[in-house]
Amino acid sequence: GGITETDVNLASASNAIIIGFNVRPGPKAQQLAEQERVDVRTYSIIYDAINDVRKAMEGLLEPTYKEHLLGRAEVIQVFSVTKVGMVAGSLIVDGKVVRGSHARLLRDNVIVYDGKIASLRRFKDDMKDCGQGLECGIKIENFNDVKLGDIIESYEIEEVQPHLA
Repeated sequence: GGITETDVNLASASNAIIIGFNVRPGPKAQQLAEQERVDVRTYSIIYDAINDVRKAMEGLLEPTYKEHLLGRAEVIQVFSVTKVGMVAGSLIVDGKVVRGSHARLLRDNVIVYDGKIASLRRFKDDMKDCGQGLECGIKIENFNDVKLGDIIESYEIEEVQPHLA
């Protein structure tokens, strides 16, 4: 049957939308829907209705996050820098380390700290990134407990929007 005032009241009480296929709300139901701010969507093509429902459902799903490892560095020397704190003199063992990326400090394969790379320097030069085989100074934001042999992983996090199959 058509969309009734009862349908509108139920949708209003449960914060739902009304989807009609080849039906329309009556005048009183339409007026009540406007008054109660209930979204009434009507369709004459079933695929349009299905696609809109799919889009609405995807909008309710939380995004997932995927981690991409950029590179790893081994701490080979530790420096204390005035007004900065401890800086990890490091050798990039694979990939690249990127300033501003997420950083994970591992000690004996245990995560000790997870933060961001605040500063990346090669000699006196400020670097955007450093690649495999290079030595550089890495400062991890809000972290000073760096030790010889620690591993610093540089990674990015990608937000992945969910899709319904």
